[in-house]
Amino acid sequence: MKTHVSTYAAVLLKRQWLSNKSFGIIISTPSGFEFEPGQRIRLSCGGHERDYSIVSAPKESDLNLCIRNVTGGKVSGFLSTAEIGTSLSIHGPHGYFTYKPSPRPAVFVATGTGIAPFCSMARSGLTDFTLLHGVRLPEDLYYATQFQQSARTYVPCLTESNKLPANAFKGKVTEYLEKHLPPAVYDFYLSGRREMIRDVTLLIDERFSDSLVYTEMFY
Repeated sequence: MKTHVSTYAAVLLKRQWLSNKSFGIIISTPSGFEFEPGQRIRLSCGGHERDYSIVSAPKESDLNLCIRNVTGGKVSGFLSTAEIGTSLSIHGPHGYFTYKPSPRPAVFVATGTGIAPFCSMARSGLTDFTLLHGVRLPEDLYYATQFQQSARTYVPCLTESNKLPANAFKGKVTEYLEKHLPPAVYDFYLSGRREMIRDVTLLIDERFSDSLVYTEMFY
């Protein structure tokens, strides 16, 4: 686990819209910066700062971030229009939401851009996991190709679409867990909105007792 944190200078290299509300950016990796899959950085720009989990693997040459364009958001709004080549400041790495090898099956549960740390883990070579990604529409299934190749089981959970991709589930991640995940003892990794983490944790207590739960909250 990387625990030494420092402030680094970086540069915005590329921006790509992933959906009408979210985009990915690539920034240069500062010399000496190291991280573990699942960790995040604090990105500063325009006098404001925000934490973002890293999408890329440590072996990749640049840092990839997945960003939800929040209405009125100071950092996301700045990054959504900033010129390529803009100088940025990052601080980190931060966080302990990293994969812990275990004899128990790993179940990853994400909503929205909470998929980011799991993508970093998959890009780093992790394969033996089940992943549920809760979104509204198929266009919000960022990095689906990555998980179709790496996850043991990949289940998109869509709440507002009747046109479902292959192997998708119509409903919330909590509904899938309650109806389709066999009772057993698991290691759950939950990444996303506060409400999802609360609801899934309650369900785990009721249905999957003795399981371990690791969380990373996205605001």
